[in-house]
Amino acid sequence: MEIIYGTSNKNKVISMTKILKENNVNAKLYTLSDMGFNKEIIEDGKTFEENSYIKAMAIKKFCDENGIKDKIIITDDAGLCIDKLNGEPGVYSARYAGENATQIQILEKVLGKMKNYQNKEDRTCTFVCVLTAILPTGEKIVARGECKGTVAKTPGKLGGLTYVPIFIPDGFEVPLSDLDEKTYEATHNHRDLAVKQLLNEFRNRKIT
Repeated sequence: MEIIYGTSNKNKVISMTKILKENNVNAKLYTLSDMGFNKEIIEDGKTFEENSYIKAMAIKKFCDENGIKDKIIITDDAGLCIDKLNGEPGVYSARYAGENATQIQILEKVLGKMKNYQNKEDRTCTFVCVLTAILPTGEKIVARGECKGTVAKTPGKLGGLTYVPIFIPDGFEVPLSDLDEKTYEATHNHRDLAVKQLLNEFRNRKIT
């Protein structure tokens, strides 16, 4: 199986490669840079599903124009949805504090908006990941994974994925970024859940 994974994010590639291996899927993974894709994709959808599909179709168009065939295209859109902020940052997670904002600038904006909500029950949130797969036949498959938690009052260790320093998974007292690697991988699972759901759909179609 050959998969074009619609990202240039190294952390996402490492995560996807590991999940595929753990699920005994023998696949060769190509990134956008591997394919020579460097076009800007305007993600103007209102939902994670819409944005993931927009990315998938942009990559499919590129493949069709360049004679790239027989590969499965997988794209994702993910973000943090905070209940008291009506689902923000949501689909705007990557650019919540502006196009070139740093991680700490983004986190400070979120925490600033949450300063009036000090009780844990008022700081509930969900990490969401939606995957869209376009098969060589043109068939579309969509999968969604969610991870529940609360927003920390101060950031944990910075680095890695943008929002992990302020996301406290249900059942824990510290942000994801402060957990050891093994616990982190078992807990930060919205993408894992979406991938496993997608792989089940592949197996139902006898693709893997």
